[in-house]
Amino acid sequence: MKLTILGCYAATPRSFTNPTSQVLEMRNELFLIDCGEGTQVELRRNKIKFSKIKHVFISHLHGDHFFGLVGLIATFRLLNRQNELHVYGPKGIKEAITLQLKLSNSWTNYPLYFHELEEKVPVRIYEDDKLTVDTIPLKHRIYANGFLFREKPKERKLNINAVQKLGIDLAYYKMIKAGKDVTLEDGRVVPNEELTFDPDPTMSYAFCSDTIYKPDNIPQLKGVTVLYHEATFIEKHAELAGPTGHSTAKQAGQMALEAGVKTLILGHYSTRYPDLNLFGDEAKEIFDNVELADDGKVFNFEMD
Repeated sequence: MKLTILGCYAATPRSFTNPTSQVLEMRNELFLIDCGEGTQVELRRNKIKFSKIKHVFISHLHGDHFFGLVGLIATFRLLNRQNELHVYGPKGIKEAITLQLKLSNSWTNYPLYFHELEEKVPVRIYEDDKLTVDTIPLKHRIYANGFLFREKPKERKLNINAVQKLGIDLAYYKMIKAGKDVTLEDGRVVPNEELTFDPDPTMSYAFCSDTIYKPDNIPQLKGVTVLYHEATFIEKHAELAGPTGHSTAKQAGQMALEAGVKTLILGHYSTRYPDLNLFGDEAKEIFDNVELADDGKVFNFEMD
């Protein structure tokens, strides 16, 4: 599982920082999560192929999370994109994007699908044979969702010595890796556990930005491999978190601790702070395994 941070700062873009956008690679698929201004420039800077992005997830309709989307959609058109593009986001995102496409006469020459959300409970919005994506209801100044990406169980690993010793034909290997027992020609049934090893553990990624501290999300986040959680403020300015619909670094650490996640990544920093270590130090008072997002930073995660 690979996470590329394209932007992770709050509010307005600066010459040296970008608003929220990131690319998650899971099971050889790329997912764009939020699309603030400058996203397509950062995609190029990080050498991410535009054509590989087929699904875009927008958390909410504040500009620092989706103002880059219409530009990216228009660029796909200029690049003669043929693949479908699916956009998942709050109700209203279709109107916001299509109005701009209409007024600029920039209708796409590829299929563009919007999947609008208005549910206030977790719902599954994407599924294929490798993974699922569910919404994580957040509490911000406007309707917002996070997203939980979770791998499906992987195939079992073939014990090649065992199957060859029993003379099992190659035609049965796929069935065996899917967990099936095998009946030999003499009628003996060989249990699958004698023919395979356990599969690699599955991984999961939860994206939570923007939101106040929301402990009722903890059951859904239990045990995730990586939690990206907004940390707009440090405790010195905790009084600003509630009214603006944001969290502190210490609150993000508390979420990670109570959910029992393996790794916490902090992001969505207010640009008032000159040193990102202020966020990490505060979160580590609560939770040990803390990483700091930064523009252009790449995280690679493997199961132990």
